[in-house]
Amino acid sequence: MSTTGTDAQHGLTEHSHGGPVIPQASRGERFRSYDVEAFEVPGGREEDWRFTPLKRLKGLHDGTATATGTLKVEVTGEATVETVGRDDARIGQGGVPADRVAAQAWSSFTEATVVTVPKETKPSAPITVTVDGPGQGEVTYGHLQIHAEQFAEAVVVIDYRGSGTIGDNVEFVVADGAQLRIVSIHDFADDATQVSSEHATLGRDAVFRHFAVTLGGDLVRVNTTVNYADKGGDAELLGLYFADSGQHLEHRMLVDHSVPHCRSNVLYKGALQGNSAHSVWIGDVLIQAAAEGTDTYELNRNLVLTEGARADSVPNLEIETGEIEGAGHASATGRFDDEQLFYLQSRGIPQDQARRLVVRGFFGELLQKINVPEVRERLEAEIEEELAVVGA
Repeated sequence: MSTTGTDAQHGLTEHSHGGPVIPQASRGERFRSYDVEAFEVPGGREEDWRFTPLKRLKGLHDGTATATGTLKVEVTGEATVETVGRDDARIGQGGVPADRVAAQAWSSFTEATVVTVPKETKPSAPITVTVDGPGQGEVTYGHLQIHAEQFAEAVVVIDYRGSGTIGDNVEFVVADGAQLRIVSIHDFADDATQVSSEHATLGRDAVFRHFAVTLGGDLVRVNTTVNYADKGGDAELLGLYFADSGQHLEHRMLVDHSVPHCRSNVLYKGALQGNSAHSVWIGDVLIQAAAEGTDTYELNRNLVLTEGARADSVPNLEIETGEIEGAGHASATGRFDDEQLFYLQSRGIPQDQARRLVVRGFFGELLQKINVPEVRERLEAEIEEELAVVGA
């Protein structure tokens, strides 16, 4: 059974997305391979690529992007950090590539960074992984794995910055009873291109909290996949993005419920401003026949601040069993509420300040969920800078 824009438990339609869902094979049957040539070169008409401007990928998708530089990865905090080769047995525990760019990145990286939080430990402060691009005009491929061993608890901030063209894979391995909280910030320079695939695997009773923030770069496309290895897994995927003139910010996710009694919740919010600003959000949730007792919901909201900006939002929910706790999804895209602005202005608040208050309120719910104060304050400041452009 497939539904669009509805709450499958209560039968309530919240808001449909801006276009029809194109029928497709089960998302859980998505082809996966480490072999680049097992995937056809995207032409732009495929469902997984129809929103992506392929010419702006700079050859990451067709094999013409040859590595000319390297990523600089620095890790601080209480964790074991290793630089390993391609033959390390741990590589691949998080998942397998599901598109050509991910397979190209997997076959092209020369060394991987593995960050391990030992079992039954809880670092006293967040672990920070800073990833610097290869530099303007350079190309690189990377691989990162974050592993929380049994009953470990950790907060990890991944901070992407710099310039260049980057194809990378990130693995999140959350062992039985572990709790891993990720804040992933994509704040590149204006010229940067990144296509990143994130693969998360959750053990029994594991908790995974993932917060994606995308602000910088010319084109950033992030694919996040969550798989459950055993019962009791709990995943929450949150996201915040702000697209300026000419930027293309794309988030795709698949939550694959394949075992019983697991939970997932997805909430992404985006704002757009300027000519040709473009955001894409694709949310796929699959509840397989064996996944009885699943509880899931996904929601995407977009706020268009100026003319010339475009937001595409497509939630997909596929249910193969009727024995679930609840399942639903919704999305909405809209402009400023004129009545809300009028109300604020009628109280003596200037128009530019009123617009800022509306956007702050729009993002406030998400920002309060970031439990690293310095990161939250930094993001609040960067959003203020974005809003200054709106009011200019």
